[in-house]
Amino acid sequence: MSGCKILAKLFYKHIYKHIHMRKIFVGLLFFGALGLKAQYGTMNEILTRLEERKGINQNLENVNIDNKKFVFIKDFDDHTERDFIIIKGKNATYVEVFDDKATGESSSNVFTGDIIRKKNIVSLRADMLENKRVPLPVTKTLLLTKQKDILYLIDVNTKDRWIDEASYSKK
Repeated sequence: MSGCKILAKLFYKHIYKHIHMRKIFVGLLFFGALGLKAQYGTMNEILTRLEERKGINQNLENVNIDNKKFVFIKDFDDHTERDFIIIKGKNATYVEVFDDKATGESSSNVFTGDIIRKKNIVSLRADMLENKRVPLPVTKTLLLTKQKDILYLIDVNTKDRWIDEASYSKK
């Protein structure tokens, strides 16, 4: 065999190896991309479910909160605090009820004011305490969410959850 034939054989063997490795690489790349696409669909579904659970990514513009009453209960060692938000049109009433566990006595503060709603955000500004203007109004920024057909208002600052009394009293 001449030197040219030997060089040609080695050259073709090298090219064949290179082409074969390229085919394997392209095949692995194709199946990897296919697997990533399937994983992306699953991950996107999980993220959507988590966002809905947190209250983000919900379209509740058509949900009517007029004539609704939302309740939030805080239990402390010495007293229980029950807060109510009552929405009637653009007006709102914010009620704080304090129950003393030692004496059994209750006291309350009744604030009145107004609300502004933009999509799922409800802003409450209660500037009247029992028909007297207060220098520092009670303000709350709340996110309207719905989970398992129950309406909630989540305070964006404190993460407190206010539950719709109508759905709470059904149970």
